[in-house]
Amino acid sequence: MIAAGRSPTLVLPLALLLVAILFSVTGELLLKHGMNRFGVLDLHPTYLASSLAQVFSSPYVLAGFACIFTGSIFWLSVISRVHLSYAYPMLSLSYILVVGASWLFLGEQFTWVRVLGVLVIILGVSLVFWSGQ
Repeated sequence: MIAAGRSPTLVLPLALLLVAILFSVTGELLLKHGMNRFGVLDLHPTYLASSLAQVFSSPYVLAGFACIFTGSIFWLSVISRVHLSYAYPMLSLSYILVVGASWLFLGEQFTWVRVLGVLVIILGVSLVFWSGQ
């Protein structure tokens, strides 16, 4: 919902959304890099406390959480300006960025099936975007 007295323009919310997505994607990449350096997180109660202590001592993991938290602040600004049913589907743009960035920075596979999935996401996000016009 757009607050009373404000212009119904979507430019600012979209810019804020892009910033939120960029922080979130960066945070996820940092978390993954940190976990790649750590290894598998064992959730067995015997090992959990020591494993979490090691994980949370990683500067990559800490920076990842900081980026995700910062992105959440921008997200709060977005949802204070537009309908959640409009804004939330736009978060799926982060999937597109994660697939590309994971390939570029983490050396993960970029297959034709993933490309097709990304194209379907783009189509869906486009439909939601144009429904808000």
